[in-house]
Amino acid sequence: MTTPAWTIDPDIRRASTLPAAVYSDPLWYGATRERIFARSWQLVADTDAVKVPGQTHPFTLLEGLLDEPLVLTRDAKDQLHCLSNVCTHRGTLVCEHPGVEPALRCRYHGRRFALDGRFLSMPEFEGAEGFPAAKDSLPKVPFGVWGKFLFASLDPAFPLSELLAELDARVGWLPLAQATLDPTRSRDYLVRANWALYCDNFLEGFHIPYVHAALADALDYGAYRTETYPWANLQVGVASGGEDVFDLPPSSPDYGQRIAGYFFWLFPNTMLNFYPWGISVNIARPLAPDRTKVSFLAYVWDPARLDRGAGSGLDRVEREDEAVVESVQRGVRSRLYHRGRYSPKREQCVHHFHRLLERFLKE
Repeated sequence: MTTPAWTIDPDIRRASTLPAAVYSDPLWYGATRERIFARSWQLVADTDAVKVPGQTHPFTLLEGLLDEPLVLTRDAKDQLHCLSNVCTHRGTLVCEHPGVEPALRCRYHGRRFALDGRFLSMPEFEGAEGFPAAKDSLPKVPFGVWGKFLFASLDPAFPLSELLAELDARVGWLPLAQATLDPTRSRDYLVRANWALYCDNFLEGFHIPYVHAALADALDYGAYRTETYPWANLQVGVASGGEDVFDLPPSSPDYGQRIAGYFFWLFPNTMLNFYPWGISVNIARPLAPDRTKVSFLAYVWDPARLDRGAGSGLDRVEREDEAVVESVQRGVRSRLYHRGRYSPKREQCVHHFHRLLERFLKE
């Protein structure tokens, strides 16, 4: 498998960006699939998908990349589980549609599983030696909950608590449990660019004055700041004038400031944007070296504050980002471009992301 011959200097003042080939070469794309995404935490659903005991929610983890069939369940004891959705007999999908069930039953040969994944029964298996064994139960998949969001990982490289630690510290006081998905403000976008280019663009406010005129008016660009953590980073947007801002509690490290938005990135491809009205989620799901599906989800807790300040016009901002990122994808294919340099003042989060990519690709 491909191993980087390049490095990202830890000192941003000396560092060069990712080589252009990382954004377009199928070998690098394959390397990220196994070394990064198979080991990463992914936001897979919200708790409304499995709200009541007996509820089941089948899904595919990173469809088009990992294509791993999984199922979320809530058992009779009101406990959540994330399980393989593949029957341990002959590999049929066990749960094909959401529903409320007393157990999981494979429709191919009738093997049954409890909602916690335990093997229950199998017809016509009399005389099979050493059966049933532990391997006849559905494999459990690591998962966790933050607010209303469910995260899962096939083989996590680090604990979910480390990924989410700063979210609790910074925005844990918000009414997260009251957030409700608004389908009218949620949609998928097909972006003709590499997933990492989409993240690069999200991770800096440098382009805001040049690409997002309306957003630039709502934010104080001079006060825009970034913070990096082991597996995440944060951009803090300060309001430029009379725009809608958070009612911060005294315990907030930003208390007394006019904060219009908190923009979190979670390694490698999840973005949670917090506004006074709720949460805007962006998930960049790779489909090909130069194709990405961006799922845009709006969770609202205060409808009266929608369409104000930095949290308004998000579809327009998304389309503006899409256009510029697709332009970059065309550019990085050039034979005359190899690597660029970072702005030490404005691109700390991009540098942080690239160093994490290098770290995982070398493991």
